[in-house]
Amino acid sequence: MRKLLLESLIRPPLTERPPLAREAAIDELAHALDGAARKRLGRSLSIRAVDTGSCNGCELEMHALNNAFYDIERFGFRFVASPRHADVLLVTGPVTKNMREALKRTWDATPNPKWVVALGDCARNGGCFAGSYAVVGGVSEVLPVDLHIPGCPPPPIEILKGLLALIEE
Repeated sequence: MRKLLLESLIRPPLTERPPLAREAAIDELAHALDGAARKRLGRSLSIRAVDTGSCNGCELEMHALNNAFYDIERFGFRFVASPRHADVLLVTGPVTKNMREALKRTWDATPNPKWVVALGDCARNGGCFAGSYAVVGGVSEVLPVDLHIPGCPPPPIEILKGLLALIEE
């Protein structure tokens, strides 16, 4: 135990450096997101995250949007717990047979206007899970998809850019 304690005092911390993003670029993105959301919706954008069978890689990147570095709430975007309060369904993972009905019910419970965003390669076409006996396919096999954000997993800044593209249409 003493050896472990001494080594931890000498060894440098095992943390990653923060992502390299220019503060001006983040501020410009924030201004564009806020303006587009208010113009299109007249208020903030509410997002309901739906995991339909993913490996959780996309969820980690999506939840990073709430940390102090990205702080998605400053853009007027917020995650909600109920589809009845959502404007966007942010779907991750391939749609499994067990989640198909739940995804349809979530879609039905979301009020109009509503958008569906397929986040990651698995949500686009099943990804590495395509062809499995338990997988229906991508989100577009079940619901009409308005935007695909590619990546395995896509970085948080790409998710923000995708949401901006969605509300600027």
